[in-house]
Amino acid sequence: MATTLATITRATLADASEILALQKLAYQSEAERYNDYAIPPLVQTLAEMEDDLRGQVVIKATLDGDLVGSARAWEKDGTAFIGRVIVHPRWQGKGLGKQLMADLEARFPAARRFELFTGHLSHRNLSFYRGLGYRDFKTVALTPAIQFVYLEKTLAPR
Repeated sequence: MATTLATITRATLADASEILALQKLAYQSEAERYNDYAIPPLVQTLAEMEDDLRGQVVIKATLDGDLVGSARAWEKDGTAFIGRVIVHPRWQGKGLGKQLMADLEARFPAARRFELFTGHLSHRNLSFYRGLGYRDFKTVALTPAIQFVYLEKTLAPR
């Protein structure tokens, strides 16, 4: 696997529509996997994306000026809740997801725990997160066809 080094910066409101478009592209494979094209990342509105940018740490990855990835998180009581880690399909499997996760985790130095979730049939995502030290801690049925697997990574006190 080749490692791709992108430039990662904090996203701003000006990035909202571009991140939303990439999110909708990146989540097509998940919608297809679950045969559900109404999953939250695909129906999120621009106003909701702007709210995410106001209330969460949203990062973006660019290569040669092109948006190729994004991730977001927020912290409460020592836990950083990570969501919507997205990589352009053309750049998946090249180390960009690892770079996004490392950057995002570093932005929460007070967090002792990180939590995220993905679908139970999203084997590539599950393998990716487990490879980064995340461990399953619960599974929740969203619908009869979709279950969310929640994963966590706990850090030793620094």
